[in-house]
Amino acid sequence: MAEILSRWKEGLSKTSRVAFGRLAALLGTSEITTETWEELESVLIQADLGLETTLSLLESMKSEVLLRGLTRTDELLHLIKAELREILTVPPEVIFLEKPAIVLVVGVNGSGKTTTVAKLGLRFAEMGMRPLLVGADTFRAAAIDQLQVWAERLDLPILSGQYRGDPGAVVFDAVGSAISKGYDLVLVDTAGRLHTRYNLMEELKKVYRVAGKALPGAPHAVWLVMDATTGQNALLQARAFKESVHVTGVILAKLDTSARGGMAFAISKELGLPILFAGLGEQAEDLVPFDRDAFIEGVLSGLESPA
Repeated sequence: MAEILSRWKEGLSKTSRVAFGRLAALLGTSEITTETWEELESVLIQADLGLETTLSLLESMKSEVLLRGLTRTDELLHLIKAELREILTVPPEVIFLEKPAIVLVVGVNGSGKTTTVAKLGLRFAEMGMRPLLVGADTFRAAAIDQLQVWAERLDLPILSGQYRGDPGAVVFDAVGSAISKGYDLVLVDTAGRLHTRYNLMEELKKVYRVAGKALPGAPHAVWLVMDATTGQNALLQARAFKESVHVTGVILAKLDTSARGGMAFAISKELGLPILFAGLGEQAEDLVPFDRDAFIEGVLSGLESPA
């Protein structure tokens, strides 16, 4: 457990230092005043929790302070941790009851989708499953090549479409292949989509529908890869994907390079989506199941808990 927590703290060190660092000075031994709440609001917004999530958290904290009769700022850390814990949705255990299970991995260009698909493939292969990687990003030749390189490196089977080919046809063929060859899981790397581009989002909807035609009930999951370095801007993207293709979970990529890990709280609070996995490094093994408590300890690791 200590090793896992250390890994999260290391991966979230930038968020802890840059985004939540000001909390150390705020949670001293002074009296709780109006200025305390104003400063705390500023810190949380700058930590990328977003206005809606921040105001909701502060409202709850103020009620608890009155209820418990707290008067000093050094008594607030335990309360902040408890409130942040309540915000984060407990991620469900990822279990696939279907075989093959079809998972669409979606997101905007540059979010880390293709790399994440490969890392997911390795994780599930190590769990004893037979995953098939599918390169359905036919709009970028580089994406097809990148996934191929990862598949070879990790010794994972792959089926890719041709550059500028029909991504729906690729998915249809992949599902058929998975059924005939007995794969347990199909991980589809879809083309990156700007949430503001109507035609591109319609194309993604088509891929979603094709999966259902190839196998009734598919896709069984739609996972949105979000670049943790984009902060609050990612929420607009997430809403669009959620409405278009019924996103069921989020994967936070590049947490280790971001100071904006606070966005995780807004994702959970404002979108109601569980965070399933997090990227804590560049290696294939660095995609790990999201751990709510380790995440909170990580972002607040620069603060000492009062005795």
